[in-house]
Parts: sequence; C-alpha cells; structure tokens
Amino acid sequence: MFVFVCAGCGARLTNPLSQVELPAHAYQKYGNGVQLPVLMESGTFAVEPESWGHPWRRWEEIDPDEAAARGIYAPVYAVSGGPPGTIVIAPGDTHGTVLVPEQAGGYCCGLDWGDGPNMACEACGLPVASRIDDCSLWQAVWLAPDAVHRLQVDETDTAILSWAQLLVEGKVTPPSVPLTRWGSLLGLSHWWSWNPQWEAAAGRALAHLLAASDGRPVTVPHGLVAEVFQRALDALLPAVQQARRAVLTGPGLPAPDTDADIVIVPTHPQTGEVWSSVGPAASAYPVPLPFGVWMWMAFPQPHLHSPASGTMPDGVLRDDPPAPRPHHLFRTDPGTFQHTLVRLPAVRRPWLREILENLTDHMRAGLF
Repeated sequence: MFVFVCAGCGARLTNPLSQVELPAHAYQKYGNGVQLPVLMESGTFAVEPESWGHPWRRWEEIDPDEAAARGIYAPVYAVSGGPPGTIVIAPGDTHGTVLVPEQAGGYCCGLDWGDGPNMACEACGLPVASRIDDCSLWQAVWLAPDAVHRLQVDETDTAILSWAQLLVEGKVTPPSVPLTRWGSLLGLSHWWSWNPQWEAAAGRALAHLLAASDGRPVTVPHGLVAEVFQRALDALLPAVQQARRAVLTGPGLPAPDTDADIVIVPTHPQTGEVWSSVGPAASAYPVPLPFGVWMWMAFPQPHLHSPASGTMPDGVLRDDPPAPRPHHLFRTDPGTFQHTLVRLPAVRRPWLREILENLTDHMRAGLF
C-alpha cells in the first residue's frame, strides 16, 4: 500500500492505496450533460505512463518524427507537454487539499481540466492535483506527478490475484446500466443505456481489431461479441477478401484452434497484463478487453425470473427482473477509439488512416 505526499512540504494527501490498471474509459467524454460516477474504486490508484496535461501543443506545432518517438503515429488535436506518470485516484481518497477556484475550469455542471491543477496542498499551497467532476466526465482526482511523492506505508505488497482467482472472484461489468442527466425544468431524467465502460472498452478493442485485420474482413463469435463488434467491422472493412477469424479466449475457456488469426483476451485488472494465449493460437494478434467486460462476454450472466409470490426459491440468488435492453444498437466510443488507433503503428497504412479521417462520418452513421 502507498500514500502520496506533497513534494513541497511532505504533507500526506491521500489514504493508503493499491495500484491497479488504468481504466480504458479514463479519458472518455460521454454524451451531453450525463452524470458519470467515480472513475476509480476507493482505495486504488492508477498511473498514466504517457505525458498528460498542460502545457498542450497543437499538432501543427509538432514534428511528426517527435510525435512518432512518443508513440503517436497520426494527427491529433494536441499533444501534451506535461510530465509522464500522472496518478488518478477517487476524490474520496484525498485529504489535506483545498480547491483553487481560479484554476477550476468547466462549470457546465462541475469542474474540468481548466488551465492546470485546481487543488493545492492545504499545508503549503503547492498545486498538486486536478479535480474532475463536470458532466459527461468520469469523476476523479489526477495528482500531478511532479508535485507529489509516493511512499510505501505497508511493507507487505498487495497480493496480485492469479487468473484463476479472478475467475472465482467473478467481478463483471454489466453491458447496460441506468444513466442520469443533470436536471432541467422537468427534473432529473433517467434511462437505460449501453454501459459507457463497454463503449470505451470496445473503442480500444475495435482499433486493435482493425489493425489486426490487414484490411481484410474480420468475423467474431456470435452473440454479445458480435453485437458489440460485427456491425462496425462489416461497415469499416471490405467484404471482398477472405475473412480473418477472431475468437474469444482466456482463463477458463478452451484454447483456440489453429485457424484463429486474432484472439480477444482480458487484461489483468491489477497489472494491466494482457492474457497470453497458448497452443496453436499463441501467435495470434491479442485484442485487449478489460477483465470485467471480457468476463461478461465469456460467461454471460443468466436472467433470473422473479417469483410470483412467497419467499425466494432455493438456488435463486436474486429476484429482480432482467435489466431493460438499450433502445439503440451498440455504438463504440469514438474518443477512446481515436486515442488508441493513433498510438498503433498500423495507422500509417492508407486504408486505416482513411477510417480515422472519416470518423465524423462514421459517427453520423451510428457506428460510434
């Protein structure tokens, strides 16, 4: 376990925390006026290995070779000139800080990145973090890596769960959730939608599926996997060549056979490690999914019916009705898709660059 302290005076700024994988939806902007929950689970932190935050430089100011050296292979709106290693935590895990109102940008429904850190150390006044809670953004506190130090407070490291233990733990991310929009004259509005976490996870995975396709069609397994990916794959890839086959595999599932070109696999929720396929498919291209999303796809949760009367029947763990189905086809998160694709060397291929350049048109077509 670790705590983060002020680099200026050493004052403690966080609760004890353990490190986990940076969520795929960390930078997602979802909808318009939507209330998104807290990004990180209480008691955890994640690290962004890339540069992030102010100062930002427009793409026109960046030499393409410099961008490529930093792992960005296609144009983006702006490139961060900030230090790497930004730390993200849940807002409730901070203490000993004060808000700096003049640095707090946003104010649509809350705070966004503004012009720099909007939280300061209460003891010495050093700017140390950015509180983010504006509408359509995941609520989080991002600690500036050059303003805090990490100190170990427990010599016993948090145990890294094995894949088998993760299966037993069984933490899943449901595909649909209720969402809320900030109030209007009619009050708060609620509706059931595809889970924003799924849309972001699909954005990252779709970028990898396209890169792995070599410009050929790609087929994915029937069911929920196809519902998430197949429509976009069919629209974005030509149908005139022999298809490449993507399969879902990972812990607890049979090893794929020899004709699998692409494997859709989980990432470890603590380390971010991508599941390594074994056997004939060991050389297949791995497409990462967050473990909770992959878990639901690999082992779909049954819909259990509610009893008509009386007590809960034996063997029934819940009696609420199944979650309502979203009223629209699945759409991939465009921001996460773009963020991932520009960081894959394959985006230099003309046909893949064309998909990126026409992203707005694909959004209008309902793919994103």
